[in-house]
This record gives sequence, structure tokens and C-alpha cells, in this order.
Amino acid sequence: MTRGGMESVEVFTTEGKGRGLKAQKEFLPGDVIFAEPAYAAVVFDSLTHVICHTCFKRQERLHRCGQCKFAYYCDRTCQRAAWLNHKNECSAIKRHGKAPTENIRLAARIMWKIEREGSGLSEGCLVSIDDLQNHVDSFDEEEKKELRADVESFLEFWPPHSQQFGMQYISHIFGVISCNGFTLSDQRGLQAVGVGIFPNLCQANHDCWPNCTVIFNNGNHEAVRSMFHTQMRIELRALTKISPGDELTVSYVDFLNVSEERRKQLKKQYYFDCTCEHCKKQIKDDLMLAVKEGEGKPSAETVKEVIQFSKDTLEKISKARMEGLYHEVVKLCRECLKKQEPVLGDTNIYLLRILSIASEVLSYLQMFEEAADYAKRMVDGYLKIYHPNNAQLGMAVMRAGVTHWHAGLIEAGHGLICKAYAILLITHGPSHPITKDLEVMRVQTEMELRMFQQNEFMYYKMREAALKNQKIQVMPEPSNETSPGLFHKKE
Repeated sequence: MTRGGMESVEVFTTEGKGRGLKAQKEFLPGDVIFAEPAYAAVVFDSLTHVICHTCFKRQERLHRCGQCKFAYYCDRTCQRAAWLNHKNECSAIKRHGKAPTENIRLAARIMWKIEREGSGLSEGCLVSIDDLQNHVDSFDEEEKKELRADVESFLEFWPPHSQQFGMQYISHIFGVISCNGFTLSDQRGLQAVGVGIFPNLCQANHDCWPNCTVIFNNGNHEAVRSMFHTQMRIELRALTKISPGDELTVSYVDFLNVSEERRKQLKKQYYFDCTCEHCKKQIKDDLMLAVKEGEGKPSAETVKEVIQFSKDTLEKISKARMEGLYHEVVKLCRECLKKQEPVLGDTNIYLLRILSIASEVLSYLQMFEEAADYAKRMVDGYLKIYHPNNAQLGMAVMRAGVTHWHAGLIEAGHGLICKAYAILLITHGPSHPITKDLEVMRVQTEMELRMFQQNEFMYYKMREAALKNQKIQVMPEPSNETSPGLFHKKE
């Protein structure tokens, strides 16, 4: 079954897994299999005044809706584009006296769209909202309590003159949001800023080693009257060669976890048991739990102690990061690495987690040389674990490249930036803002590398002068979040 713009995929049903998506033609790495606009989407409560409510870009100065004083937009273009979805919300917020939470706002936007268009198949959708999984029957007591609270809040917010829906249907919509809400990120792809419902994407089943990736593209609203105008959408992109008839899979969770932990997470958040090849055969688990080999191989007891110490340290680090105590974070990382290094192997996930945090925070504190050393070790470990075309791997390699460049290690920096660029061309595509940023860095570092190869002494002299005249580009402040996950699960 195919519909407008979705000719290259079909929905099929499998034993035990329910619906899935299948390729109708061949795809090569980096090909966009389909792009899908949001059925409905909202900005997170904590970011409503710094993120555009239409394109989800982070902007310095936003225009506020004069009516409800709640919604913010880049400019008139974004405000006009939002009006169809914001009109009912705007008057409901004024009537209610304040804006409700993101979950209620998203449910209301879905219901208003159903009121306008009906709940059947809408243009370009392979399935209707009614047919999406809600998993309400699998909710535990705590989740059921939250669901009841959400339904009550929704009924208080929902205007009496709008179409009225039954309790069971409202519960279905909240269940759909809980299980299928997709995380939207800002234009740099570094921070989760909102949540949306994309019915076609919801049909793609999970695999820990998928053949596709999903990227959020904020669109190009500035180019309204040109051929470059694009709306906000998600893109399903091929990571490997895909043949007609192959199932299209994406990963709902980060691969950087042993199979048992990934399965637990998937069961808790998405209510299914993962039976993918990597989980069944525990592929790469040995790498992720690697210990030092050779003569002085540590005892099982020592390994257990160091892993426990690493887990405790990660909790302390999380607390220190929340409070912005970055020097404390560095101290904790150094202490932990000292304990880990004689015991854990180079690909052990507990060592890699500490290396990742240490390199990010040291870069932010402009201690680039030490940061570069940790970043290099982190990337070497990641390359042995992740799929070669993994978006998170690409972002990590990019960060390591920038850190080396800032540290004056131009050869290694340029090499890593080129490697990251090759990955992100496949996962994000050439027109994504982060790929464009990377292309600028690639050209810049290539120029500097040529200068360095011609005359090392002059290169360092010029670099020194440049650093005196301009403040070195500071890395973004480390966030306490991991990079945005695929689906947004209300914690």
C-alpha cells in the first residue's frame, strides 16, 4: 500500500512484530527513502520562549504571538505558516488563562487536526492516527495514573465548542504520544527541543543494527519564494545498500550498551522484546565489556569493583554537571580513568563514557590538548563498536576533530573532520546545517594543513597571532543530556 510521496515503501505485517515497512526499490547509503512532515508537533515546556514554534530552530530574538503571548516565531513567515495549527490553540490558551504542558498541547493539536480533516488517512500517510499503537493495556500503575492526570488536564483545556471526544479515544491519543512521540532537535541537531507525531515513521520497526537512520530537518523557511523552500520534516535515510523487499529498520535506542541493557530499555519504553541478531547473539557485548588482556589480567573481583566505581562516578558527574561545576567533573573523570586504565579494555563502555565526558568538558574549559588525547581514545573505541555510518559516531568524530584543531594538532584534526564529514553526508545529507558547518571546517583545516606542511614554524607563528587577536571559538556548554534519542518518552 503506498500513498502520495510514499511510493518507494509499503506497509506489511509480520508474525510477532506487527506492522513494518518494506523497500519497494533499491537504495544506496545516504539516499532519502522518504521525507515526512509532522502530523502535529510542539516545543518542550522549558524552551517555549527560545525555540521557534514552527521550524523548531533556536533563535536569539523571536516574535511573540500578540494574542496568546505564548507562541514564539522566527518571523512573519513562520508565524503565518503556523496559523492553521495555532489558531484553535491560541484562543484556548486565552480562555484557559495559561498554556498547558507539552503533552496536553500535542494531544490538542492532534484532536484539532482530526476535527478539521477527520481521523482517516490524511495526505501522504500510510496509516491513520486511529491505527497507531497506543500500548495503554501494557501501562503499569504509575503510567496509568499519569494518563488519568493527562486526560483530566486535557478536558479542562479543551474548549466546549470544539468537537467532543470520548475518554477512551483521548486515552488512545495520549498512548500514541507516549509510545510514538518523535524527538525534534534544534538546527544543529545537538539538543532535543520538542516532540512530534510522524505516522509513517512509526511503522518502521526497531533493530539494534539498522539499515536506516532518521534525521530531523528544520526546513528552509527563509527561501519561501524560491526552489529551495522546504518545510520542517523528518527524513528516513539509508545507511547501507537496501534491496527491494528488504525491511526498513531504525534503532530506537543508542547502540552503545550491552544487549541485555538495550533489551531492558526497549521493553520498558516500547513494550516489546528485541529479537534482532545483535541481541540474540550478543554481538559486540564482549567488546563493550572488554578487560585488559595479557600477563597482568585483572581478576573478576577487580573488574566488578572498577565497574561499580565507574557507575558511582557517573552519578556524581551527572550531579556536578547539573550544578555547572565543570572543574569538579574533570577531577572526577581523572580519578576514574586512573582506576579504569589498568583494568578495562579500550572498548569498554564505562571507559568510553568517562573519556567522552572528559573530552567534552575539557574542550569547553579550553584545555584542548588533554581533551584531544581523551577524544582520540574515545573515537578509536567507538569505531570498533558503532556501525560505520552511525550518526552518533559521526557527531563524536566531529567533536574530536574540532578539539584536535583547537589544540593545534592540525593533521589529526583535519583527518577527523574529513572522516566525520563522510559519515554525516550519509546520515544527515549535504544540505543539513551541521554538514554545512563541517564543510566550512574541512576547507579551513585543509588550508591550514597546507600552510603547516609548507612551513611549520610560520604556521605556529600565524596561529599564535590569530589567537591573540581573536578569542578562540568556544565549544558549546556541555549539556547533561545524551544526544537526542529517536523517540521521546515522557519520563
